[in-house]
Amino acid sequence: MDKEKHITKIIFFTILVDMLGVGVLIPIFPMLIATTSPFRITPPSWTYQENVILLGWLLTCFPLAQFFASPILGQLADRFGRKNILSISIAGTAISYILFAIGVLNKNLPLLFIARIIDGMSGGNISVAQAVIGDVSSAKNRAKNFGLIGMAFGLGFIIGPVIGGKLSDPELVSWFNVATPFWFATILSFINAFLVIKLLPETLPNRIIKKIDITRPIQNIVKAFTYEGLKSVVPATFCFNVGFTFFTTFWGVVLAEQFNFTQGKIGNFYGYVGIMIVLAQAIVVRGISGRVKDYKILRFSVLGSGLCLFGYYLIQPTHYQFIYFIPPIMATCNSLSMAFGVSLLTRITPAEVRGEVMGINSSVNALGQAIPAILAGYIASHHARLPILVGGICVCIGWIVFLIIFKPQHFNKIA
Repeated sequence: MDKEKHITKIIFFTILVDMLGVGVLIPIFPMLIATTSPFRITPPSWTYQENVILLGWLLTCFPLAQFFASPILGQLADRFGRKNILSISIAGTAISYILFAIGVLNKNLPLLFIARIIDGMSGGNISVAQAVIGDVSSAKNRAKNFGLIGMAFGLGFIIGPVIGGKLSDPELVSWFNVATPFWFATILSFINAFLVIKLLPETLPNRIIKKIDITRPIQNIVKAFTYEGLKSVVPATFCFNVGFTFFTTFWGVVLAEQFNFTQGKIGNFYGYVGIMIVLAQAIVVRGISGRVKDYKILRFSVLGSGLCLFGYYLIQPTHYQFIYFIPPIMATCNSLSMAFGVSLLTRITPAEVRGEVMGINSSVNALGQAIPAILAGYIASHHARLPILVGGICVCIGWIVFLIIFKPQHFNKIA
């Protein structure tokens, strides 16, 4: 148990630092194409429609690269160990931040795309970290430990966006600019890699020596929807990720364009959302863990997330204050869905292939993020808020799918 707590704390801090690096970038992306933004990187002659389509493709690069890379990283983690692959992938993330900083300073669009692709290829580090938690967690503490990891996500979203908004504000410090948050994220990533190398013990019980299959990403889609166990969870999580990505991809753009939020106000809003996530993980998830069965929680939490997206869609700029009423509910629903969804998935996975299975899950999630990121740009070109409505519909479809295909008797076999 002491070893479990020790490793869980290390992974908590690792993901916290990783998400801080991601969080500082959140307020920046909408400002890269916002009409009145001083950080705009597109030509002045470009229309709003052209800008949002470009942003959609730029955001797509990350999950699309992650779709192909995550299962390969999962196989590598099963073969060479969690620690080695985790540290290498985090270093790759740091390199991508460097390239992105150079790209935004020089308004070099091709370099921005290259940076996002490298970041996506390195983005499988979260699935490897989740495999570590799966390796060391007892059945009793599995959901609680994944809830703790969810808290690390939340803390990253509390501090990261606020820092990102401040670090990019030259009125605060004269030498701050649009690239400063990326340099900060680079430093965090290198610190993260160093900590993993120095502090994290290897958790893989038995290494699998077999040839790495580069076609695995395509195979994973078939496996995810046909394997016993996986097929009862993954289709629903796929729909959930599709819907939620429609929201996250362009909500920042809505705040910038329709609510006239600056990068600082966007950062503060996401910081507030992060506080709600941490409270939900600390109070609700940890309080419920072990007391209520996973599938019963998911039946309500997924529906709640979908309804929250409909709420965001309906709020008008003249009543912008109402956007602050939804995050407590949405943070609770999302925290429950993510913690217990991943916990359920690790329960049905043998330890020796857990890295591969989490890679499969990451592939499906990445595909679920890539598709809406592409489509959202075109949908938003007709109406900025329309992707939010589509997202709510997709999440509710995921809820219906889960109700239909997940059977309690299957849960009883794996509990």
